[in-house]
Amino acid sequence: MKNYQDINAETIDRWIEEGWIWGVPISHETFLAAGKGNWDVQLTPTKMVPHDWFPDLKGKKVLGLASGGGQQMPIFAALGAECTVLDYSPKQLESERTVAEREGYDIEIIRADMTKRLPFEDGTFDLIFHPVSNCYVEEVKPIWKECYRILKKGGILLSGTDFFINYIVDDDETSIINHLPFNPLKDPEQMKQLEAGDSGVQFSHTLEEQINGQLEAGFVLTALYEDTNGEGRLHELSIPTFLAMRSVKL
Repeated sequence: MKNYQDINAETIDRWIEEGWIWGVPISHETFLAAGKGNWDVQLTPTKMVPHDWFPDLKGKKVLGLASGGGQQMPIFAALGAECTVLDYSPKQLESERTVAEREGYDIEIIRADMTKRLPFEDGTFDLIFHPVSNCYVEEVKPIWKECYRILKKGGILLSGTDFFINYIVDDDETSIINHLPFNPLKDPEQMKQLEAGDSGVQFSHTLEEQINGQLEAGFVLTALYEDTNGEGRLHELSIPTFLAMRSVKL
C-alpha cells in the first residue's frame, strides 16, 4: 500500500500536467526583471511577501522547502542567493531544473520527504522559504524543529500555512460538514471526500500547531499576515484561510 506522501507526489504531478497554477515556472522575462530589482514572491494564494521580510540575498544560502515548481527559487537565484530546493514531486523538481538550465544558474535539487529528518547539517541555511504545503503532512511540529536545526543563528523562516477553515466546509463553501481535526488517515469519510475531488491526502492543522509549534522549536515570531483562497465563497466574504509568518532563530 502506498504511503500518503507518495500519493501526494503522484497527485501533484498530475495537477501539473493539467496546468496547476503553482506548477507553472516563471518566464525568462520575469527572471530578468528580478535581476534588475523588480520581483515578488508568494507564500500564500494572493498576497505578496513584503520585501522587508528578506535580508539582502546576495551570497546567502537559501532553502526552498517544498518549494519546487520554478517560481520562487529562480527569483532568489536572480537576486544572488545560493539556492537549494527540496520537494517530493518529481515534476516540480523538473521545473526547477528546466529554469536553472534556461537561465544559467546553479541550484542544488533534492527529492526528499520533509516529514523525515532533512538531509542537511545543523546551521546550513540563512533563509528557509516554505510556501503553503504542510497541509499535505500529518504532523507539522517536527518540520518546525528541523527548520530550526538547519538554520544558522539569525536565520529566517518564511512560511505559508493553512488556517483549517477550508477543511470544515463543503465544496461550495456554504455548509459546515466536517469535524476537526481533518485527518483522512483516521476518518474514512474524509478520505472519500478527498478522493472524490482528486485532492491528494490533506490534513487540517491548528494555530497552536502552526504558531506555537514554531515557538516551541525555538523561533521568535516577528511578523505575520492573513490571506484568502483567492477564489470561492470564503474569498468573496473576505474570510482568511491562510497565514504567512516570518520567524527568526536567535
